Amino acid sequence: MTEHIAIVGGGTGGTVLANTLAEKLGAEIAADKVEITLFNDGEDHVYKPVWLYVAFGQREPADGRRPLREVVDERVTIRHDYVVDIDYDRKELELVDAIDPAPYDKLVVATGAQLDPERVPGLADGSHHFYGEDGAQALRDELLTMDGGHIVLSVVGTPHMCPAAPLEFTFMVDDWLRERGRRDEFDITYTYPIMRVHGNEHIAEWADPRLRERDIGVETVFNAEAVDPKSETITSMEGTKLEYDLLVAIPPHTGSDFVESAGLGDGGWVDVDQHTLEATGFEDVYAIGDAAQTGVPKAGSAAHYQANVVAQRLASEVRGQPAAAVYGGKTICFIETGMDDATFVEFDYERPPEPSEPTQAMHWSKLAYNESYWLTARGLL
Repeated sequence: MTEHIAIVGGGTGGTVLANTLAEKLGAEIAADKVEITLFNDGEDHVYKPVWLYVAFGQREPADGRRPLREVVDERVTIRHDYVVDIDYDRKELELVDAIDPAPYDKLVVATGAQLDPERVPGLADGSHHFYGEDGAQALRDELLTMDGGHIVLSVVGTPHMCPAAPLEFTFMVDDWLRERGRRDEFDITYTYPIMRVHGNEHIAEWADPRLRERDIGVETVFNAEAVDPKSETITSMEGTKLEYDLLVAIPPHTGSDFVESAGLGDGGWVDVDQHTLEATGFEDVYAIGDAAQTGVPKAGSAAHYQANVVAQRLASEVRGQPAAAVYGGKTICFIETGMDDATFVEFDYERPPEPSEPTQAMHWSKLAYNESYWLTARGLL
């Protein structure tokens, strides 16, 4: 009897998991004892960190996109369809375009996060962002045509993908303007919704003085309530109003509608055991990456490490062995501190991040990692 492993979502977590399972269970797949199916609603695999560089003209949109079939092991079946619900008793997935449901014995949810700018009145029309291909290109064009003025980077929604990215953009735009001899023509303000400049207190303690020494204004406890595109203002719930010439926002994020309709968690986020990554209250269901409520940042590196853990656990379960692998919260992150230098952090559930001194070598290490990502997604690195 063939055991069906279903993975919903073809982002970093889902893709790395599919490829790692294909390698670990190669013999079982060849013997028709295991079938791995990856469900994705699009035909491309997207590497989202590229969009930050598109905004500064350093990368092209095509650099962040490859056909999913080129990235996924040929032993994995890919189905381009949208999963809308789960029948837990029958262990079946309801699909949008298929009449018959898809069976599963083991299910992994890797549905990621989506932008939800409509949650804040005026935000969609009055701001730019770099969290998608179109947004990054529009932001690039705006930066190139600005005559000066006030740039506001506002973190509107938390949690969000790549928690360091708002700081990265702020440091990079400051340096980008200095390289062009135009920094004096601009004011830059960075806003964050709590009493520090980042959700992690160790990152905040490192970043705050670096923002201020570059003459970047800081507004903390700034929870965006509304944006007025006509008057070009953003107002916080606390009553602070900022005028802007360019508003770069980190929009609110939401999880997949499928997660909520399937009862796996509120807001599209799956409640999981933070070590085993098993969905709380559901048998034979895991969640990884941005979709999983683990307490670690919504970062590609976390999804990668989680995928490796779940692959080990599933391989053990398929072979009738105890699943011993656990996730310790490991996350790594390069943080750009300008156009030509960066720092690096590594942390987990027990160890906090300790940013290193920014260097040019670390910046080039991040660029090298971005170039090698496609090997990482294939499970080769």
